[in-house]
Amino acid sequence: MKRIFLCCFFSMLLLGCGASKSVLTADKTPMLTTLDLVNVENDQVPVSINPGAFSTDQVFFYIPKTVPGTYSEDNYGKYIEDFKALDYEGNELTFEKLDENTWKIQSGKNLGKVTYRVNDTYDTESETSEKVFSPSGTNILKNENFVLNLHGFVGYFKGLKEVPYEISINYPAGLKATTSLKSKIAEEVEVGRDVFLASRYFDVIDSPIQYTKPNTETFQINDITVTLSVYSPNGVYTAATLKERMEKMMSAQKAFLGEIDGTKEYNILLYLSTMEEDDASGFGALEHHTSTVVVLPEAMPQDRLEQAMVDVVSHEFFHIVTPLNVHSEEVQYFDFNDPKMSKHLWMYEGTTEYFANLFQIQQGLINEAEFYERIMDKVNNAKAYDDEMSFTVMSENILEEPYEENYANVYEKGALINMVLDIELRRLSNGEKGVRWLMKELSKKYGKNTPFKDDDLIDEIVAMTYPEIRGFFDTYVIGNTPIDYNTYLGKMGLSTEIVEKQTGFFLDGENPFIDVDQENENQIYLRKGLELNSFFKTLGASGGDVIKSINGTTIDLNSIRNIIGQSFTWSPDMEIVMVVRRGGEDVTLKGVAGTPMLEVETIVPLKSVSAKESELRQRWLKG
Repeated sequence: MKRIFLCCFFSMLLLGCGASKSVLTADKTPMLTTLDLVNVENDQVPVSINPGAFSTDQVFFYIPKTVPGTYSEDNYGKYIEDFKALDYEGNELTFEKLDENTWKIQSGKNLGKVTYRVNDTYDTESETSEKVFSPSGTNILKNENFVLNLHGFVGYFKGLKEVPYEISINYPAGLKATTSLKSKIAEEVEVGRDVFLASRYFDVIDSPIQYTKPNTETFQINDITVTLSVYSPNGVYTAATLKERMEKMMSAQKAFLGEIDGTKEYNILLYLSTMEEDDASGFGALEHHTSTVVVLPEAMPQDRLEQAMVDVVSHEFFHIVTPLNVHSEEVQYFDFNDPKMSKHLWMYEGTTEYFANLFQIQQGLINEAEFYERIMDKVNNAKAYDDEMSFTVMSENILEEPYEENYANVYEKGALINMVLDIELRRLSNGEKGVRWLMKELSKKYGKNTPFKDDDLIDEIVAMTYPEIRGFFDTYVIGNTPIDYNTYLGKMGLSTEIVEKQTGFFLDGENPFIDVDQENENQIYLRKGLELNSFFKTLGASGGDVIKSINGTTIDLNSIRNIIGQSFTWSPDMEIVMVVRRGGEDVTLKGVAGTPMLEVETIVPLKSVSAKESELRQRWLKG
């Protein structure tokens, strides 16, 4: 998963974030599932599932609590209404709803099918603080668009996650499906209905579908067929508009991966949000083995949209390496309703995010200065999280606090862990081996259907590499010692120095000084752990201050957008009165706007570099 957090969205907006199987009959009858996208009423999709014959009196039916790649408990069952269990004659059977995601059905031997109606998640994002991340959510827009992350529509019966599914979907005229699910032969299916096949429940939830008016482009990347499907509600973007940049980027990714391969087909399902109250607001993407769902705002200018697509799609595509190819038993045998989390988010998300940046410098999409700037952004962003938290402990407990609130650090420090590991492997191998080599070797050893044991991975890596790598993991990944990045950059003939640069009043490029409270979107606060610019320092503001008003304007999500826009016209001598809430009290801060400046660290080559350091740096940056 790659999440573009809401704080980063400010800049985008302004420039336009196994149980026994004995219950089933011997022939393993497929789960006959039907979704009706035509007869949508009250913004709800009817669903029915016929599981075949049961031989037990009690049957349990589940909608997932969580799904792989999200690292959050989203309880998709709360979007289910009018659940019914019916016998073979259509009579209702007695059932009990045990929790938001679980139904216990009596008289299971008589069960013919279950039916229910599904609400979408996009409509509810503005109504609750416990919102589903949009790329893992669902959309129901009658006759226009359906985002079918199938974990939100299709459930499973206890003990039957490994049986095949046959999913029949009635769809409105004029819409077309894009998905990695395999279809029944067209001659066997009437117009207006698709029938998709999946070998087991995991393949159902691993294969999202987007129905929209035809707006697709297909291109070939070596032996991978890529399809881009775009929903742009106001017709601002087409797949043809975005194809060239996506094709160039994914060609570079394939060149970077070399022999590492994971799929012959890849689908990019792009949903562009209007950002209205009943539309998606969680921007980023969610990975699957052969596809990704991307949600971004339609209002973004093309250059910013394309760069966001490069950043998020490259991250998701690299997930074909890990965790989709290299993963633990916790991932392989994922329990959708009682998940056991792996210890290795440093790899699943950290390696992926590192690759999403490293491939761009190695393939010439960005230069060295741009790469170094990205690395320093991650160093600075990581300061907003607990730098003394063990990454393996955090990962294993990511669904609980205080670990959950540190999740976003997987994209910051997680990537930096991989950078330091890469530097150490290059140094110890005289430039021959790095993290990309390591992932290729792990892919050979394991692969899509062979998981590793969670507690054994680091021992495996040490055995494949060098004894010194044990110390690295024990200290910085399992342990809680902060990393001195200068020490490792120095091994590549690099150092850091402090420079002063001009920023915006509220934003430093893509990095905001402010953020939105995830439980109260109308509460805007100064981010903690970040160096503030001279504008905030001169006023006397501090990290954690909640901004109540600026020059008499009460601050909420809408007003701060306007003020940020206005700030581009502020003169240095403009008087500023800012009221903040600090320690339970309102504090009035006064001053002039000035010219906002910020002292930042930047990576620079050392003046005196040995030939070995210079060569190692080139092997690191250029492969």
